Amino acid sequence: MMAAGELSAHVFLQSDTEKICPNLQFLLGGFETKMGEQWLAFRNDGKYSAANYGKSVSEANSKDTAKGENFWNPFIKEQKIKRRRIFVIKLLNGAMNGLAYMHDHDRLHQSLGPSSVVLNTMVEKDASYLVPKLRDLSFSVDIGYSSLGAAQSTLSEGLWRRASAAGAFTPLEKRAYGIADDIYEAGLFFAYLAFIPFCEAGIMDSISLQRLLENTFQLDLQAVREYCLADDRLLEAVKFLDLGDGAGWELLQAMLNPDYRQRPIAEAVLKHRFMSLVNL
Repeated sequence: MMAAGELSAHVFLQSDTEKICPNLQFLLGGFETKMGEQWLAFRNDGKYSAANYGKSVSEANSKDTAKGENFWNPFIKEQKIKRRRIFVIKLLNGAMNGLAYMHDHDRLHQSLGPSSVVLNTMVEKDASYLVPKLRDLSFSVDIGYSSLGAAQSTLSEGLWRRASAAGAFTPLEKRAYGIADDIYEAGLFFAYLAFIPFCEAGIMDSISLQRLLENTFQLDLQAVREYCLADDRLLEAVKFLDLGDGAGWELLQAMLNPDYRQRPIAEAVLKHRFMSLVNL
């Protein structure tokens, strides 16, 4: 069922050959075995994921600290941080561009996270060549108005159950909720990119970060900032989100707004002032 869903999503999103999105993984084809297994073949646009990048960089941070490089070479550290900020913002831009394309074509992603973003490079000096691509469309949901009124897929039952709990009942409300749900996941991904690459290994992981945001501070990003300021190990993440007079915190708060109606659409995220800070 998941393979069929992914195949259907890619075929639909690639149907207009003149407007192929550069930030979506490209499906070459698929086949089914005699045993009934569905296999899909994708173009090799990179063997790394954003999760690989976060893990690799945080481990490198730990090694630099252990060797004392950050103490003896403050200029080198400053250059590294500047390159990292540019790389991360460009990574987020690419992921959001792919998500915006999906939403414009009536498709939700529904499993956006560090492992579902493919990178063609993890070298921060090569940020100008970075082309992030969304993958893992198994849980993608059709939010065209004709589909919203049809029978629900087993894979989308959880989404529409959450929509009803949030007071979204009409097709228009359900569509808005679905888009906002994707934006929330993208917000958690943004938080991952803002913290993990700027911390040493073991200081923070995606699960701990989500718990910190949702459970400990109930999505109050100002309180999260004050907490992080008190921990020197999280200081570079705070400085990153502080760019543009706190533009990062502002965008993250908007994407993680508890009220789904108040979250920005993907196009608005792309136009936010934080996303234009690639020329730091």
